[in-house]
Amino acid sequence: MKALILAAGYATRLYPLTKEYPKSLLLIKRKPIIDYIVEKLEAVEGLDEVIVITNSKFFGQFKAWQQKCCVKIKISLVDDLTRDNATRLGAIGDMNFAIDKKGIASDLLVIGGDNLFNGTLKRFLCFVRQRKVSPVIGAFDIKAKEEASKYGVMKLDTQKRVVDFQEKPLSPKSTLVAMCLYYFPKEKLGLIKEYLHSKKEKKDAMGFYIDWLRKKLPVYGFVFNGKWFDIGDYKFYNTAKKKFK
Repeated sequence: MKALILAAGYATRLYPLTKEYPKSLLLIKRKPIIDYIVEKLEAVEGLDEVIVITNSKFFGQFKAWQQKCCVKIKISLVDDLTRDNATRLGAIGDMNFAIDKKGIASDLLVIGGDNLFNGTLKRFLCFVRQRKVSPVIGAFDIKAKEEASKYGVMKLDTQKRVVDFQEKPLSPKSTLVAMCLYYFPKEKLGLIKEYLHSKKEKKDAMGFYIDWLRKKLPVYGFVFNGKWFDIGDYKFYNTAKKKFK
């Protein structure tokens, strides 16, 4: 298994803080956000490489981080060759780019480079193994529908299968949101390219792909407990700095 950290966005909602500095390298408790993610991934049994996809604007800063990062697992960097928000590939585009660039043909764990949560990935991966060759999404109950409208919102049946998914709906049907943590079995990686070829309009958010994917095959959701911080704006960043442990 390999892991892909999505860190090629331009984080415009955090300007000017992230205008010349990547969001994933912002500090929480004196440590870059991405370090917490890599430490969780390093503990995953059978994971042999962590791939970080970034952009040309921030590639040098990630290179400097990579040289200082003290972990035993292999870390690779991929430049998606974009330089600004207007030309960004989006989450799906970056995932497809990294798969092609690295020739990924193994099971893939995908996680956002600003994804902070308590605990480990152990229970999530146990759930993944029980579902064998089905994609699995990490989910979190954000409790408030007003907050849920900022994310991909899902509904699960009694078997934890995703039966409804909407990307940033105005009127969410639930408070269960996708937390930018995905498992894609190797047998299903080719569907990413199929999705991109099937869409005439630009739909680069992961939620649009998940909604398309769940209509083709079973997709499951694993609900995390504890705390989760999506560092999307100043409010969440400041909250994470105070409350993340």
